[in-house]
Amino acid sequence: MRLPQIGDWNDFAGLARLQQDRLPAVLAAAERSPFYRKRGVAPLPQQPLTTKQDLRDAYPFGMLATARADLATYHESSGSSGDATASYYTEADWTDLAERFARKWVGITAADTMMVRTPYALMITGHLAHAAARRHGATVVPADNRSLATPYSRVVRLLHDLDVTLTWSLPTDTLLWAAAARVAGYRDFPALRALFVGGEPLGAARKARIGRVWGVPVVQEYGATETGSLAGECRHGTMHLWADRAVFEVQDPATGELTPAGRGRLVVTPLFREAMPLLRYAIEDEVEVSYAACPCGWHLPTVRVLGRTDFAAGDLSQLGLEELVFGLPDEYGVWFWRARADGDRLRVQIEVADRWRTDAAGALTAAIRGAYPDIDAHVAPVPAGGLVPFGLLTARAEVMKPRGLFAAGEDWDTALRYY
Repeated sequence: MRLPQIGDWNDFAGLARLQQDRLPAVLAAAERSPFYRKRGVAPLPQQPLTTKQDLRDAYPFGMLATARADLATYHESSGSSGDATASYYTEADWTDLAERFARKWVGITAADTMMVRTPYALMITGHLAHAAARRHGATVVPADNRSLATPYSRVVRLLHDLDVTLTWSLPTDTLLWAAAARVAGYRDFPALRALFVGGEPLGAARKARIGRVWGVPVVQEYGATETGSLAGECRHGTMHLWADRAVFEVQDPATGELTPAGRGRLVVTPLFREAMPLLRYAIEDEVEVSYAACPCGWHLPTVRVLGRTDFAAGDLSQLGLEELVFGLPDEYGVWFWRARADGDRLRVQIEVADRWRTDAAGALTAAIRGAYPDIDAHVAPVPAGGLVPFGLLTARAEVMKPRGLFAAGEDWDTALRYY
């Protein structure tokens, strides 16, 4: 089956027709799933939401709509918001997954060497980038960020020595690499041409700062283990939802009303999912969706991923606070920060060189109080290494396989260790 490609429709009305033409097949596929057979399948406007708890209750294969023999991979989410959820994909599902991830405006080619620095294991993120890169002929460096075998010191060596051209990681990771490279004495990475990032909210100020630090474009991606890639950037820096591959709705958390656009919690109905159809899946991320025109001409809705907004004193989110931190002048060198909310009091720490301690703390305090006058903000500067220890940037982990025979003087307490 040919999957839709950007350019197959000429306006938002054409995009809506594409979605409506595909929905009957989606509903029919859902009826083959034990979960939806029991719940019942209705036209999408009448279909109740599918929640993360529904996926947990259906563990492991209650959502399966194909034979087990047709599965290509099984995955579980990180479980950061509760018990993990199971997801599974057929080979045809993987074609869809890899195509969506590869919709990067900078492109992925056979000439590229791409470092994948997100988890492999049960989460989909590392496997997704790996599959997309290989389908385009690129060389993959599988530098899983959950493995002790690739500490930051090794990452920057590989980036430099292998002439890595593309990377895939959390945005925060790129700043940790830059700090590790600075400590290790690496001055430039001339082969690098773009940083692909996702997995956490990324504001314009931090994105711009990362781009200036590395001197290359930063290309953002948004998705989840249960769905794969849901949105990516056009060359104008706008995040677009892949609405030719899924129907997107926004739920007002106060009223429960679902609308095509606006601010609220994202709801997703994948259009080309064989193994695990999802109808109105509530992904629980707060977003802002718009159908405003974009110069790219893709005719896809735009999205801002806002992150959590549950601070008691008002509409303060991680993304909003991040924008203020990375709005500080570059010369202050503030890359790392953390904050803790307690009622209407906000305690913030920033890592900053001694010469800029007073200026940086004062500027950030004023910025927070100006943007959020009801919040009592207190900013404390900490010295370099105070939030990200130098040892983390320079460590070389001891990696060994299990062994049984040791020589005199060797530490046999490591016999059963495996990292």
